[in-house]
Amino acid sequence: MTEINLENHSPELEALCNEFRANNRISPENFELYQVKRGLRNPDGTGVMAGLTLICNVHGYLIADGELIPDVGKLTYRGIDLNDIVNGCTAENRFGFEEVAWLLLFGKQPTKSQLDNFREVLSSCRELPEYFAEDMIIKAPSKNVMNKLARSVLALYSYDGDPDNLSLENNMRQAIQLIARLPTIMTYAYQVKRRHFDKKSMYFHPLDPNQSTAESILNAIRPDRSFTDEEAKLLDICMLIHAEHGGGNNSTFTARVLSSTGTDIYSAISAAIGSLKGPRHGGANHRVMTMMNGLMEGVKDWKDEEEVSDYLERILRKKVPDHSGLIYGIGHAVYTLSDPRAVILKKQACKLAEKRGMKDQFDLFERVEQLAPEVFAKVTGKPKVMCANVDFYSGLVYEMLGIPSDLYTPMFAVSRIAGWCAHRIEEMETCGRIMRPAYRSLSKSIPYVPIDQRN
Repeated sequence: MTEINLENHSPELEALCNEFRANNRISPENFELYQVKRGLRNPDGTGVMAGLTLICNVHGYLIADGELIPDVGKLTYRGIDLNDIVNGCTAENRFGFEEVAWLLLFGKQPTKSQLDNFREVLSSCRELPEYFAEDMIIKAPSKNVMNKLARSVLALYSYDGDPDNLSLENNMRQAIQLIARLPTIMTYAYQVKRRHFDKKSMYFHPLDPNQSTAESILNAIRPDRSFTDEEAKLLDICMLIHAEHGGGNNSTFTARVLSSTGTDIYSAISAAIGSLKGPRHGGANHRVMTMMNGLMEGVKDWKDEEEVSDYLERILRKKVPDHSGLIYGIGHAVYTLSDPRAVILKKQACKLAEKRGMKDQFDLFERVEQLAPEVFAKVTGKPKVMCANVDFYSGLVYEMLGIPSDLYTPMFAVSRIAGWCAHRIEEMETCGRIMRPAYRSLSKSIPYVPIDQRN
């Protein structure tokens, strides 16, 4: 038998792709003809209403006389403004991620005793099942930590004595364990990736039961386990603001779609991680830094607005750096005038940049944020109200905190796991119907042709 070469750009693979292209084109006009809401978006850019939730509200615009009116962004967890949560925890000088996880799961703010008990429960669940790290992470390293997160979560099914029990009690147990374990899986996967692919030292520090989630992450990734309280509190804020963003974002919707089938929690959360990995979703924070590094190399004078604008125009015209035509971190499906998460991160980034001697770099980020909308309008001919989204400044904050770029998107995942689990349980307990949208078929009836008569 002749061996077929399926490597990239091989003649055999190219022939197969040409066969696909010849038989699978759908004209863009057909989407308008049949009123298909691509991306589950209405013609005005608003999302198609797909469900109800008590968990979170994402506000980015107003509707008046059928028209979308830009508005200041607002994000609420169980009705509480995100800014109030951040400011409250900051004023009391305490960590907030665990409190937010409780709030999202149970629907109200915890009392001090409830929060203390919950922290102890999370801490007690951080350890991975016996031999899990050796068998599922160390023996099967991955170049991409997000890939390892998804595979490891799926593998936890095999270590659960009652994985398919869909009762509230069992779902809650599994959810709490996943919230606690995902940061451990992330840091282990990162260490193995360092050793296997980067040829660097690998170290596994013991877990400290007295540490918060943010502290435990810094403890795991720092070679000497040292970090300041200020660093841990800033990482905690990052986790807090990434913990939830409504039922309509792609990864949470993915978790709800799978949950609507009655599948196990590990399948649903693994799929959500796969969704978040995409560069049009959580993976954008890594792409922002790649884009900005290219800009910093390609622009001689960072303060020259014309030179910066020219580079942004080249990005939109798919000339640099990844030829996607996207200015990562700018624009959002819901937010118009501002993304409240980006506003919080920008303030933190500015403070940290001044302390770390990186003010010029921060100023460049701010300059790109200001110039991007007008460059977009120039290139597309479509003026649009655009703001920096959460991904734009998160990578910069992580860089200044010494978080490796391999962990930018995984940090998003270990934060968003709280929201995913809350939505998973809400879907299971309140909806009770499998999600099944419609797709219109454009294929025409043709006769079956015997194989020896085909051209």
